[in-house]
Amino acid sequence: MRPAALRTPEIGDDTPELRARLHAIWATEPGWKGWFTTVDHKEIGIRYIFTAFVLLALGGIEALVIRLQLAGPDLHLLTPEQYNEFFSMHGMTMIFLFASPILSGFSNFLWPLLLGSRDMAFPRLNAFSYWVYLAAALFLYVGFLTGNGPNDGWFNYVPYAEKQFNPGLNQDFYALGMVLLGISTSVGAANFIVTAFKMRAPGMSINRMPILIWGTLTASVANLIVVPAVSLAFFLLWMDRQFGTSFFQTAGGGQPLLWQHLFWIFGHPWVYAIVLPAMGMVSDGLPVFCRRPLVGYSLVALATVSTMVLGFGVWVHHMFATGLPGLSLSFFSGASIVITVPSAVAVFAWLATIWTGRPVVTTAFLFFASMILLFVIGGVSGFMTASVPVDWQLTDTYFVVAHLHYVLIGINVFPVVGATYFWFPKMFGRMMDERLGRWNFWTMFLGFNLGFLPMHLTGLLGMPRRVWTYPAGLGWSALNMITTIGSFVFAVGVLLFFVNFAKSLRTGPKALADPWGGPTLEWAVTSPPAPYNFAVIPTVASRHPLWEDALDESKGRSSITRGMTLDHGKETITTTPMDAEPDRIVEMPEDSWAPLLLTMALAILFVALLLKLWLVIAMGGLLVLMALLFWLWPRRKLLEREPAHG
Repeated sequence: MRPAALRTPEIGDDTPELRARLHAIWATEPGWKGWFTTVDHKEIGIRYIFTAFVLLALGGIEALVIRLQLAGPDLHLLTPEQYNEFFSMHGMTMIFLFASPILSGFSNFLWPLLLGSRDMAFPRLNAFSYWVYLAAALFLYVGFLTGNGPNDGWFNYVPYAEKQFNPGLNQDFYALGMVLLGISTSVGAANFIVTAFKMRAPGMSINRMPILIWGTLTASVANLIVVPAVSLAFFLLWMDRQFGTSFFQTAGGGQPLLWQHLFWIFGHPWVYAIVLPAMGMVSDGLPVFCRRPLVGYSLVALATVSTMVLGFGVWVHHMFATGLPGLSLSFFSGASIVITVPSAVAVFAWLATIWTGRPVVTTAFLFFASMILLFVIGGVSGFMTASVPVDWQLTDTYFVVAHLHYVLIGINVFPVVGATYFWFPKMFGRMMDERLGRWNFWTMFLGFNLGFLPMHLTGLLGMPRRVWTYPAGLGWSALNMITTIGSFVFAVGVLLFFVNFAKSLRTGPKALADPWGGPTLEWAVTSPPAPYNFAVIPTVASRHPLWEDALDESKGRSSITRGMTLDHGKETITTTPMDAEPDRIVEMPEDSWAPLLLTMALAILFVALLLKLWLVIAMGGLLVLMALLFWLWPRRKLLEREPAHG
């Protein structure tokens, strides 16, 4: 992104001629070359979504294998080592490869449309974040498929992760794969932050941003702070394993507890990073079906930010059983209890929106509304573990597993499926099947609660997490069988969702630009959107540009069909961070091979690091440097200066 020629932008109307010119400027080149070089945020967002859904299916299959192993006592479907790899890979896939990237996919697609912009702030960086995410996922799954998958749980505690106790390549795959994934997350977070503050439509002041923007922005700020912490931890672990350093080994003066601090100072803010954008989906989608604005917009926006701020002060509640000083336990217990307050603000806002609205019960509404119930159940079980004495009894039992799934599935998967039904028409220009959607919802909802609600009781009866098998006569057999049946019912529900998704892509009814009667800017463009998003840059006068006549909240009116045309090249505008006043015209990059080439160079480097091929490591480093130079090399044609006169 660089400033274009300083000039007064032309003001015009949205006309077919203008759209034709913009399409020629912004459209991705057809064919295989365009597929590999595109920087269109919509195509990148859809790729994120498809990739994340594939990984959701893989993680779900791993979960079903685990549940078959635990369906009854003394079963031996898996060996202990295979079981370790399956539950570690399941957790890593769902938390790192699905929960966050799926939200990045929706945000990538929706942000410029919600903000009234033509693209993200850094389109090439956007493409790079996807390619690195895909490379990290392939890297980790190659390890799993070759029998070298992570085998120490998704939080990878030392000393078992050290080479002395785990000599294979398993933890090397995990450590390097997570560093590679951290690159994707970090550059994506930086892109979201700059986009939120600089790429909004004129008039979209910071108090007019949709809540989804608040959610992803807050998560992105957190990710820029905490992802380097866990990347450092994994790099130090790799150093311990390869070069005998002692960052986490007591024999050399290291501290195993340092791993837990570095991991959980990342891990708990990460939990909020994968639920706050999903909560934003509910906050923006639910009011559309209630036919009224969200109750308490300002409170919900503040609650979103304050949840993440408080989230930086609660990581030690994962470590209450490690022998930390009592004062530390008291502080983090108090912080873990206080953080429930902003979450409760969001819950009451959603309930008030439903109560005071006129709900239209669609499949998307059912998924959004059900999330409130699941959020409350997961929140209450989490509130219980904030108490130190209670946590001492519940830690490392299936009660915590139940809480984790109610939070991560209830506040991530259910809103994501609801968001798919809601924004599918905008993405693909077709409607999803509502009848099949009802079957999809009720199967998922009943299966999920049948599967995970009994886990609370299993944990209270003393069943520890991570056990490979268990003897009969402990009172766990019936509950585990119910959980296994519920898990398979839930899996059938997810399968129905995939079937509906695939069926609707091919034969779904054609969608209008605004099939739900939504209030925000994405519903003002065609379904699916044109490559340039908006023919003219819109000007915003309220939080609900498309509901202004009905609500009559202000005297001003937003302008959707008349505004800055910016049709002299691949251009858009930037605005000021707070009040969104027009700042400058910027020239956006063309499609580029650079993101893919840099990713391929990084992949070669990380594979060489895994196998300790020192010559290839040097070559990989050189390739990374060359790819960066190719990325940064100026390609703008120099304009000849007019000769000076006199």
